[in-house]
Amino acid sequence: MNRPNDNSEIIVVVEQAPEGGLVARALGHSIHTQAETIDELKIALQDAVRLHFDSQEMPRLIRLHGVKDEVIPV
Repeated sequence: MNRPNDNSEIIVVVEQAPEGGLVARALGHSIHTQAETIDELKIALQDAVRLHFDSQEMPRLIRLHGVKDEVIPV
């Protein structure tokens, strides 16, 4: 899948927080946030991205990359 090599999107890793809820961090940027639900997290991410970038550098999309930490026996 080809993705643009410009700033049209920002990639965010989303994980379950050990204490509950979700945590998110943007790759390559100092953007971190957390929320109890995925819907709340999406809103918090939109706010965080808008605060982080000025209008000329603002990405058009936020790409969420979900990470599930699972342990299986050998």
